[in-house]
Formats: sequence, structure tokens, C-alpha cells
Amino acid sequence: MKYFNILTIILLSTLLTSCKEEKKDPTTLFSLETSAKNNKIKDGQTLQLNLINTNHLDIGAVTYYANDKKVANNLIDFTNAKLGVKNIKATFSYQNKLVVIQKKLELVAKNKPKVLHFKIINTYPHDIKAFTQGLEFHNGELYESTGQRRFSSLRKVNYKTGEIIKNITLDEKYFAEGITILNDKIYQLTWQAKVGFIYNLTDFAKIKTFEYHKSNEGWGICNDGKTLYKSDGTEKIWNLNPETLEESDYIQAYTNTSKIKRLNELEWINGKIYANIWGKNGIAIINPKNGAVEAVIDCSSLHKKVTQHEKLNVLNGIAYNPKTNTIFVTGKNWDKLFEIKITE
Repeated sequence: MKYFNILTIILLSTLLTSCKEEKKDPTTLFSLETSAKNNKIKDGQTLQLNLINTNHLDIGAVTYYANDKKVANNLIDFTNAKLGVKNIKATFSYQNKLVVIQKKLELVAKNKPKVLHFKIINTYPHDIKAFTQGLEFHNGELYESTGQRRFSSLRKVNYKTGEIIKNITLDEKYFAEGITILNDKIYQLTWQAKVGFIYNLTDFAKIKTFEYHKSNEGWGICNDGKTLYKSDGTEKIWNLNPETLEESDYIQAYTNTSKIKRLNELEWINGKIYANIWGKNGIAIINPKNGAVEAVIDCSSLHKKVTQHEKLNVLNGIAYNPKTNTIFVTGKNWDKLFEIKITE
């Protein structure tokens, strides 16, 4: 009798455990292990994946994915891949149901950014009331976009004297941001209105208004002669078709340790994207193919060389003049425009 009772208890216990297993969320029975340290892996490294099945449950064949792209085996080669957040997952069948186990990690740059310096070639006057958002050289002439509601404008400026040659003001509801020039058209962003404007280069006549479809805000913009690149205040830089203005893809700016957020004014210089970082008096040099921050330029000394006043704000504005192979930089409410040359 005692033997029968013990056997009954064992059988009931097994049955209850089995019922609990069946009711349990299957994703809690497994885990996805990777070779990434602290959920970060460097460009050029190979990531190894392993599904942990501690209870040795009977499951189907495991398939691995990286950002929804199927992986041939449990190894992912991240050589020349775009940096940023990667969604890794394993799928398999368990009790005739599909189970998906997911994990996020970050692909960071392989190398630490170089620290570059500069020398000042020339110093020119700049409108101290200009809340500079965008700066662009085109055929030796300087164009500027200024921000703040009720004060936003698009200008053509004599950079040597600071004289405003041509100027239009935006509707007071708009906060203007970056500009770039491509195919004799000026592209100007606005901050939170989710729209940008296209103007005729010669007379600033508005040609078109376009909307942001995927990014929430407009910050900086540049071009490589074919494609537009747009920042939105995050670590992302979007690719835009200049005809359709569709945000087709993006890169994420990363150093060897972390992402660089609040990317602002952009400039394309010799195959790289130079970006101001909002709140910092510095410039990041970014690889447009994968988002790696290859170098940084500390421009904090320039902030001390302009007139100090209560409305003085951070560095913002990068314009490359290919004729002189020099870079022009200024800031929000700065009374000086600096022509500089980058040095190692």
C-alpha cells in the first residue's frame, strides 16, 4: 500500500511538472548566448551564437538571423558591416510551435578615433545675431542658414566682410536647420516641423517643400554630389534621394566604445562626413559607409576667441572650400568666422 502511494505521488508530481512545462512560455526555457562582451562586438570580428537548452528539450533545427537576414551557420562575420544595433535571433520548433529567441547587441568601431588638431589660417567677421544652423561653400561663395522661430533665414554672405548679400526669412512657425547645395538647388531643413525646402540657387525662389517620412526631426544635411545625408539629432545619418527625398537607409555613428548622439550640422569633405555634435565644441569625422567615427577635432579653443556674451552658444557650422582646401567654422551667435586647416 505504501509502495502504491509513493508511486502515485511520483506520477502526479511528474504530471504536474509536465503540465507546468507545457503552460510555461517557451521563450523562458531557452536563451541565446553570444561571444560579444557586454553585448558589444567590434567591426571585423566574428560573432559566435549558441542556443542554450539547459533542460535538453526536444526541439527542431535551429536557424540564426542577424537583422532578419538568415545566417549560414552559427557564425556571423561583421567585417565591413554597418555599425550600430543588431537584432540577433534564433528560431526553431518546440511542441509543434515556432519559437523565436532574440537578443540585441551593438557593433562598434574597430579603432579608437584619432584626435586631430587645427591651425587658424584666417579670421573673418560674422553676424553675432546669426544663430547658425547650416554653412556651405559653393563656387567660392558662402551660404548660411540661421535658426530660431521668427528669426530663421537663408543667406548668401560675403565671408570676408560678413556682409549679407542675399537674404530671405522663413515663416515664423519654422525653426530653420542645416543646408546643402546640389545641382544648383539649395536644400534647407527645419527642426520639428518635419518638412524641408528646396530653393533655386540664384534667386532663392522656393521650388518645393518635402516631408520627412522616417526621421522625426531635421538637424544637419550635406551631399556627396549624388546622395543627400541628413542628421536627425540622434546617432543616425539618413541617405536621401535628391529627387524623391525618400529616406532610403541610414548609418549609425559609433566610436570603438559607444554611439555618438545629437549629430548636428554636416559637411562632406574628401569622402568623409564631418559632423558637429550638439552641446559640444567639436567635430566628428565619420565614415559614410559604416558609421565609424574615425577622428575627432577639439575646437573648444575657438569658443574662447569670440566675444563672450549672454547669447553665445556652441560651435555649429562647417563649410569646406575646395578651392583653398580649408574649412570654415563658426557657431551660434559667434562674431567670428574661422578659416582653419586640419593637422595630425
